[in-house]
Amino acid sequence: MRSTISGSRRLSKVHMFSAAGIAAAGVATVAFAVVPAGAEDKTRAVSVKPVAWNTADFGTLEQQDHLNQQADNAARQAKAEAEAKKKAEDEAAAKAKADKERAEKEAASRSEERAPLQAAPAAPAKKVYANNLDGWIREALDVMQAKGIPGSYNGIYRNIMRESTGNPQAINLWDSNAAKGIPSKGLLQVIDPTFKAYHVEGTSWDIYDPVANITAACNYAAKVYGSMDNVNSAY
Repeated sequence: MRSTISGSRRLSKVHMFSAAGIAAAGVATVAFAVVPAGAEDKTRAVSVKPVAWNTADFGTLEQQDHLNQQADNAARQAKAEAEAKKKAEDEAAAKAKADKERAEKEAASRSEERAPLQAAPAAPAKKVYANNLDGWIREALDVMQAKGIPGSYNGIYRNIMRESTGNPQAINLWDSNAAKGIPSKGLLQVIDPTFKAYHVEGTSWDIYDPVANITAACNYAAKVYGSMDNVNSAY
């Protein structure tokens, strides 16, 4: 049974939507029209204005954002890698420098340890004197020169020949000194008290030693007469 509602209006047809890029969030403007009942259903032309973006545009933007994000990530990663590389290189350079300095220091230390000791300056050859009157006088003169005691070879020789005729063991047992118990002894006939008082450092303490006897006698003569050269008789 059909029933008809008079005076009512009905939609003859629902116009189809036109959308662009719904899957990609596109928006379209849809228009529809209502025609009166009883009239021939006609679909009036409706103009649809498309939006500015379409699905292709949204896809491109999304891809671009993704690419930009990837580029940013790549840039940050590259920067981090560059900084890590530089840090590693700096640390390696610092370590290499420290190793080099340590190696050089150790090498220098080993070199110093292995360096041969420098030979001490050779001592001047000891002068050799003949073991006779000439040698005794010459050695005594060298000692006297070092100690600043005046005297000459001729002055010493002359007094030795008068006092002992060159005998280092000569002893006077008959003069006044002998009478006092202190006889004159040696090449220049020196008594013990005088020898001890005028002994020259570096020579023997034996009064009969030729060099010790000559230097002590010359030291005494220098104080009393100015030099053994000035002595021409018993002194």
